[in-house]
Amino acid sequence: MASIFTKIINGEIPCYKVAETDEFLAFLDINPNAKGHTLCIPKKEVDKIFDLDEDTYMGLMAFSRRVAIALEKAVPCKRVGVSVIGLEVPHVHVHLIPLNRMDDARFLSKETLQPEEFEAIAKAIASHL
Repeated sequence: MASIFTKIINGEIPCYKVAETDEFLAFLDINPNAKGHTLCIPKKEVDKIFDLDEDTYMGLMAFSRRVAIALEKAVPCKRVGVSVIGLEVPHVHVHLIPLNRMDDARFLSKETLQPEEFEAIAKAIASHL
């Protein structure tokens, strides 16, 4: 069965897209730790990050870096944190989280945003790519 991320890739479920290549997709997390929390995924459905072939792994990291640099320019923060956990969706995903304090990376508190805010943030990040 396709993961929710595969359904997003296939256009079956909408997302707030930030960046896309033939191999990777970046979109805003709809349950973000902080404004601008972005997910970077390979379009190839693989459950665990270290099960990716080396080229896809390195490509995902390079893609995530590019998105993180744009994110830091678009969303005020002290730095962009990176987390790969992978328990909630069985599809490799890199969390890019704007950090202003340690708790922003703990997945304990969440931001509530309106669709217009998601759209504006996605557009702002994309403008820096």
